[in-house]
Amino acid sequence: MAMEGYRGFLGLLVSALLVGFLSVIFVLVWVLHYREGLGWDGGALEFNWHPVLAVTGFVFIQGIAIIAYRLPWTWKCSKFLMKSIHAGLNAVAAVLAIISVVAVFDYHNVRSIPHMYSLHSWVGLTVVILYVQQLILGFFIFLLPWAPLSLRAVIMPIHVYSGLLLFAAVIATVLMGVTEKLFFVLKNPSYHSFPPEGVFTNALGLLILIYGALIFWIVTRPQWKRPTEPGSILLQPNGGADGMDGAIAISSGRSPDAADTELSSEGTARKRTLGLEDAGQRSTM
Repeated sequence: MAMEGYRGFLGLLVSALLVGFLSVIFVLVWVLHYREGLGWDGGALEFNWHPVLAVTGFVFIQGIAIIAYRLPWTWKCSKFLMKSIHAGLNAVAAVLAIISVVAVFDYHNVRSIPHMYSLHSWVGLTVVILYVQQLILGFFIFLLPWAPLSLRAVIMPIHVYSGLLLFAAVIATVLMGVTEKLFFVLKNPSYHSFPPEGVFTNALGLLILIYGALIFWIVTRPQWKRPTEPGSILLQPNGGADGMDGAIAISSGRSPDAADTELSSEGTARKRTLGLEDAGQRSTM
């Protein structure tokens, strides 16, 4: 099935993946070259896992999970397979984010530094908690076939909105954290004197911001949405059904085009059953 503006999509996709990969490389260079490397001993080397895992998992991998349904070469894959891939990517991102938080708390404990005093820490921990909650709810409501269609239709717009909001909050949190770290460690020369580490890490922040912007552009273009499966019925929150683009959402960050249409036959069967029951009642009156 052809995608409208395929060349433009491909160009933006390659750009996003390149910028995201560069972001991971930049954060590794930052901690390995400027911050003395990585370790797990409660010291500064353990803290360095925090930015590495946050950028790799919470930014780069989550961004890929968001646009997974936009890849045209996956449109022939089953919806369940795509759901599993999306959920798996988000689960990996969540695990890396949790480990990054553990590294910070462990570092603070060893150095007797107070916890949760900065805006970065407040927003960051809130995002991690909400992200895990989003992942769990998405798993039980959209991946497993237990939730009724009416519940999925109600939760869908909330899930889509919150997923994209969390991705934006992650980027903002990472940028706050990078700036906060530079203010702490750059004393001589100071941050405001444009030292090489400061300039390099500012470039990392710009890469993360550009990556986020590209992901948002890709996921919000209606012409690049996953096509509705033939014969499907998209349920609306008010119980109606039509063929308009409205996606049943997935776990954290899933795009609005990811319509949960594979259960449309079940909805049709329910309607037919209700119709037969109603006809039977009328015949007995």
